[in-house]
Amino acid sequence: MTPEQIWEAAGPAERRLAGVALNPAAPVDVLLRLLAGESAAVRMALCRDRALPDPVVDAVVAHPDRRTRGFFAENPYADPEQRARLVDDPEYHVRGRLAREPRAGGTCMPRPLPDRTVVRIIETYESDHLWELNRLVSPGLQRAMTTHPSAKVRCMGIGRLSWKSLTPDVQDALLADPDPEVRKSADASRRGYERLRDPDAVRRDLPARPCHAHTHLLMYGALAPDVLAAALPRHAWLIARNDSVPPETVALLAAHPDPKVRTRVATRPDLGPAERRALAVDPGPEVRLALSVHPALTEAERAAIDYEVEQGEPFLHSPPYDPELLPDPEQIRALALSAHPLLRRRAAREPHLPADLVALLADDSDLGVRVLLGQNHPDAPAALLLHCFLEYTGCDRWHLTGHGNFPRAGLARFAGDEDPAVRRLALLDPGLPGDVADRLTRDPDPQVRADAAHHPRLPQDRIASLLDGPELAHGAAANPALPVATMDALIAAVGQRAP
Repeated sequence: MTPEQIWEAAGPAERRLAGVALNPAAPVDVLLRLLAGESAAVRMALCRDRALPDPVVDAVVAHPDRRTRGFFAENPYADPEQRARLVDDPEYHVRGRLAREPRAGGTCMPRPLPDRTVVRIIETYESDHLWELNRLVSPGLQRAMTTHPSAKVRCMGIGRLSWKSLTPDVQDALLADPDPEVRKSADASRRGYERLRDPDAVRRDLPARPCHAHTHLLMYGALAPDVLAAALPRHAWLIARNDSVPPETVALLAAHPDPKVRTRVATRPDLGPAERRALAVDPGPEVRLALSVHPALTEAERAAIDYEVEQGEPFLHSPPYDPELLPDPEQIRALALSAHPLLRRRAAREPHLPADLVALLADDSDLGVRVLLGQNHPDAPAALLLHCFLEYTGCDRWHLTGHGNFPRAGLARFAGDEDPAVRRLALLDPGLPGDVADRLTRDPDPQVRADAAHHPRLPQDRIASLLDGPELAHGAAANPALPVATMDALIAAVGQRAP
């Protein structure tokens, strides 16, 4: 059964116990009793959807049910060191869940496993588990894979990194590696790269019909003049960024009738001055915007372009930060001081911006800059985070509330806001009056009602009434104000045995 099917199959009593399993005030003995029970829905909530104290983790790791251990393997709230304890689990099911990125939960973003655990997975897991490892590999481990002591890790590193990206010393070492599989992989990678850079080989390998290989070769292969001429009429978008395209063809692509092609050409680092001047006044707004961030332009040249930056798009977190690859401070400062919002957005993604630039970008006129700063910088000011939430309505809006500096006190003032997402903010306020929490359990929005059901200031009589209701019993059972005696009674009511 899928997790959704497990939850759909759960009856009212099970859903109440699943709420108790999520209750932050539930003592260890209550959690252990729930873990020992028969309900898959309860164990799923307990093992997958919350952080657990160490004694409960001990019991989960030793639990006889593989599905229960599998729930914990994909728990985003658990410390990665705790999840790593399952690395040598005897069950394929559990290993498979550990070897993929844990699901994101609420404001909790997945955290990678320790490097030694990822290495253990690479060395011992079935090959069909390894293709999902992408987000589990830290930047530091990825950088070190081709020189790692483990031959299997070196092999995987060859597959993850392009041959061109490796230094000559590393290439030579891999080609002469003591392990035959590493040598074989290295030789295949070298030959594949050399073939990709050989126009005659690309011509021979190019499929006659569109497919993945056809697309890959046109985008990245060295294209002979006849291949280029044949591709230009129908596949201009694919070749628009190909670094083997000569300047005269780039000029043709820059004047292509399709604005998507011109937009792609506008991002070429080797774009010449004449093409930059032409694209700067292109009739397509998306073309002008793409050109406006070209690294060869001066600030004055950017300012002369008529571009518009959209404000309604999702502003997503930057990729995982690599502390060993610090960006150039002067380059980051130049981006932060640029008049172009997209360049300032790039700077705002940097989690180690100095304090003066944080203060500057926190007051930026561009919403994207402010949101990205709030999403990525550990010292983002509380006022910035709240203002961003109120202004921004993108799909990742609620993640802002998970920032350690997001303000809580005083949010009760939003309890009557017309936006249900803003009304939810009131339920983050630990000082929310009980009568307001009570009112919000009757809110028209189901998410507001659910949040209100587990607010600790909710009156006890309302908690008790919700426990008997059809909709909010789960949330009420997760309310930290729920007495332990009531938790015990809910467990006893379904005959839950002691561990």
